Amino acid sequence: MPKVLVINYDKCVGCRTCMQACSAKKEGGINLAKSRRWVITSEIERLTFIPIGCQHCVSAPCAAICPVGAISRDEALARVIINQDACIGCRMCMAVCPFGCINFNTIDRKVFKCDLCDGDPICVRFCQHKALEYLEVDEQSVVKYTSAANKLAHILSKPSLIEAIPSN
Repeated sequence: MPKVLVINYDKCVGCRTCMQACSAKKEGGINLAKSRRWVITSEIERLTFIPIGCQHCVSAPCAAICPVGAISRDEALARVIINQDACIGCRMCMAVCPFGCINFNTIDRKVFKCDLCDGDPICVRFCQHKALEYLEVDEQSVVKYTSAANKLAHILSKPSLIEAIPSN
């Protein structure tokens, strides 16, 4: 059964350990600007920390717009992946991602994003507060996922109250 990354915003304390673990695994050292996950801060109703990353959309606009077909959906792991060998670095995918979850490596001249660590997301393993969960898709996880998406949409609709997402 496929799994989804579920975020419980009420449990996130803003420690950014998920970002550190991600960048260490993917980049060989801690570089928060190259993390595939970010934690942004909002002060809409109260101080809130928001872990954010690729939502692995079923109808991914990034895959639809990629002129060379470098982005595709892996149904086995219910994720959207980027073929780094095929990527030409045009950044069209960055422009259409509704969550701003694709970043650009200025050295490699390629885009990058979360790939769920091939089914074992390191951010989940290092989240001490259990704000991130990697759950099998069932009725309960769909309710959690929908709730998290609605809360994120509400927070992102007020951009002036959000700390900028880091970029490299």
